[in-house]
Amino acid sequence: MTEVGYLLLVLVMAVAFIVLATSQLKWHPFIVLLMASYGIGFGAGMDPLAIGATIRSGFGSILGYIGIIIILGSLIGTILERTGAAITMANAVLRLLGGRFPGLAMSLMGYVVSIPVFCDSGFVILSSLKRALAERARVSAVMMSVALATGLFASHTLIPPTPGPIAAAGNLGLSDKLGLVIVTGILVSFAAVLTGYAWAVFVGQRLSSGEDGANFDEAAYEKALKEYGKLPSATMAFAPIMVPILLIALGSVAAFPSHPLGEGTAFAIISFLGKPINALFIGFFISLGLLPSLTKVTTYDWIEDGLKSAATIIMITGAGGGLGTILKEAGIGEVLGNALASYNLGIFLPFVIAAAFKTAQGSSTVALVATSALIAPMLNSLGLDSTAGQVLTVMAIGAGAMTVSHANDSFFWVVAQFSKMDVSTAYRAMTVATLIQGLTAVAVVYLMSLVLL
Repeated sequence: MTEVGYLLLVLVMAVAFIVLATSQLKWHPFIVLLMASYGIGFGAGMDPLAIGATIRSGFGSILGYIGIIIILGSLIGTILERTGAAITMANAVLRLLGGRFPGLAMSLMGYVVSIPVFCDSGFVILSSLKRALAERARVSAVMMSVALATGLFASHTLIPPTPGPIAAAGNLGLSDKLGLVIVTGILVSFAAVLTGYAWAVFVGQRLSSGEDGANFDEAAYEKALKEYGKLPSATMAFAPIMVPILLIALGSVAAFPSHPLGEGTAFAIISFLGKPINALFIGFFISLGLLPSLTKVTTYDWIEDGLKSAATIIMITGAGGGLGTILKEAGIGEVLGNALASYNLGIFLPFVIAAAFKTAQGSSTVALVATSALIAPMLNSLGLDSTAGQVLTVMAIGAGAMTVSHANDSFFWVVAQFSKMDVSTAYRAMTVATLIQGLTAVAVVYLMSLVLL
């Protein structure tokens, strides 16, 4: 067996073990992910003494990025739920869309939010609104979760100023043409949003999650309203979510290579406020304004409940980060990418290599960066060295970086845990959705290449 075939076998066996152990044997995902990480490390021939350190590094690095963000998002969500603000937000969205398309509302909301915000953070921030809206509109919670996740994922991989697409554009010589990349990314990603939403509607009729037990009860709703007393205004309810999003968006704009906001004091302040952890912390303090009073119940018990709900998510997300790092260090993504580079596939080559990187090591950002660096010297031989060719190459790489989100992707676990999906359901709902999105996006890129190249 060739090296590529062997490493692919190791990857397939690891994924099969994760699905079997979590869905059939009912083992806890945290332990299963650690076991799979060790299995891949040994199976790929890594130095046994380095396996534990690699898992620890991956665990720490992903939590260093998203750990506090998950905690702050969970705290904000707890306060939104306990104060009735989530009900206010759900009612506002229902009034806006007439209650006819709540899933589409979540898709479009995620699509916009994930342009400046990482999709992991965006799902955490919007999960309380998604849950409340699903109950209020009496629709499938799985449908709402997949609609939100696919909306977030589409813009995350295709539209600057998200770091992955920006890095890919830079590697391919488009740093001074980001506007063109953004416009093209909007067109390509919107098609992926629509197919993601269509899949969400389809799969929502066939699968259920732990959130689907919370069916809307009009009598209970009226009773809850009386217990809440006066509900917060829509402005106050949305502020803990929207203010962090706007701050992160401004921070992303300030960081553009052209420095549209200058490089002085204003730039420093906006850059500070625009860091996700700082923006979410500000959102948390804004949410405190929703509290009916500052008592031990609201400032300690509610906070402790939020911390407890975040703990399991953090541990599983960290274990997923460890698995992704093991796959990266084992060289599975690199070997598959280099092997695929020997085939002359035109505009499909960047897509296939990025999909191999994404599937093998989990991170869309890594897939974007690694593939763009690998493809850059090949642009001339592929006939993609024009401006249009470079832009479409970024799009093809972004489409591959969607394909697919599964157990080694932290976003997969954030979606599964915050949506109370078991692993089998998450694979059928989320993983298949990202496959459909990736194929849709590359199909659009191919059609554009027929006209522009």
